[in-house]
Amino acid sequence: MKKQQNILIIGAGLCGSLLALRLGQRGFNVNLYEMRPDLRKVNISAGRSINLALSDRGLKAMRLAGVEDQVKKLCIPMNGRLLHDSDGNTVLAPYSGREHEFINSISRGDLNALLLNEAETHQNVSIHFNKKCKSVDFENTTAFFEDYKTKETFVEDADIIIATDGAGSALRKSYFLGKKFLFSFSQDWLTHGYKELSILPAANGGYQTYKNALHIWGRDSFMLIALPNLDGSFTVTLFLSFDEGDYNFGNLTTPEKVLEFFEIYFKDALALMPNLIDEFFTNPTAPLGTVKCSPWSYKGNTLLMGDAAHAIVPFYGQGMNASFEDVVEFDKALDEGQPNSEEGWEAIFKAYQTNRKKDTDAIADLAIDNFHEMKGHVNNAIFREKRNLEMTLEKNFPNAYSSKYSLVTFNEEIGYREAMLRGRAQDKAILNMLTDKELDISDDLETNLKKVNRATEEILENDRVAKNFKH
Repeated sequence: MKKQQNILIIGAGLCGSLLALRLGQRGFNVNLYEMRPDLRKVNISAGRSINLALSDRGLKAMRLAGVEDQVKKLCIPMNGRLLHDSDGNTVLAPYSGREHEFINSISRGDLNALLLNEAETHQNVSIHFNKKCKSVDFENTTAFFEDYKTKETFVEDADIIIATDGAGSALRKSYFLGKKFLFSFSQDWLTHGYKELSILPAANGGYQTYKNALHIWGRDSFMLIALPNLDGSFTVTLFLSFDEGDYNFGNLTTPEKVLEFFEIYFKDALALMPNLIDEFFTNPTAPLGTVKCSPWSYKGNTLLMGDAAHAIVPFYGQGMNASFEDVVEFDKALDEGQPNSEEGWEAIFKAYQTNRKKDTDAIADLAIDNFHEMKGHVNNAIFREKRNLEMTLEKNFPNAYSSKYSLVTFNEEIGYREAMLRGRAQDKAILNMLTDKELDISDDLETNLKKVNRATEEILENDRVAKNFKH
């Protein structure tokens, strides 16, 4: 594996553009192919989330690529969830008891454009748009493309092909259909879908509601969320069942029915959305699913990365961050590998997947957990009591306690799986003790911290014993 080797990357979204930038910085010859037009020249955001939540794991990747300061200029800090009840009352639920910990709303398009621009500053990186990958011959390391404009087809070969082409990955499909090796694949859909809407800027260009929060209208079986944009608008997303309940995407077929639905459940949001009906019937309704597969690589020829390997639902705000962390972990595998050994890339790919897959499986499961938390649990009294205790513990013992959310979102030096196991044990410990009246909120904080930590360790130890017993 010499630096002049040619690497073909399929998909110039967030993961692909960062990977191209990083491999370009490392001296490889990179050809990046994208099926869509150049987003820097045309608007292609319709129907896709136009802003995303960037947190510490993603920022670590930006730091690796040397673009953190530029990226931060595109960010709007969100310090917590602003919860809206049915009567229009709001309460701010901080993400952390440590004031320096927050997540950031950032434009998908602006961030993608920045990474593409940075990648193009390297002469050894070439980017090609309007080129759709139809299939990959992973045994011979070639990819079959079609030009969107001319409809001409062509084949590109490379020393290595890495697919960052999202949940509908052409390489993953080729793995599955090729039947050349044992390939496991699962795709699980939620019964809910989503639709993008918006709150427009105020007449003076400002924000019509509180800027520095992720707004949530949780209604048990469905919800509305809103994230701020730099231009004063908010991207609003409705998560709703396709066909269950009194109101669903299947029966919201008239303006009257949509207005009735919003009037009952999201009245304060409706007042800020005069464009609701136009957007509701113009913007697409999209499904929400989880993709898991294995293996991600074939010998030393090809590799899946990002959503192509592990698409998740968006409810932990970690989809982009997980894909960016893929690049960090792959970069680490390159550093630790022995590229000039006989196995070369194959050993690097295997080491990368061995280290990474347990964490991407974990964040996929956590994202499903958070779906239920956001739409319903946030309104539960005992859940709020737990969160209030956790925020107080984090504030007073910043080095001794972190909630599950903080472990996942703000502790980029530990893996998702470790964060999940400890976080779930803590949640179980606190909820059990609150339910059984074993945790007295009036006790001094140090006593409560000791109780929580002791109960957490007992749960973790029981889980370890149970796991060893199964084996």
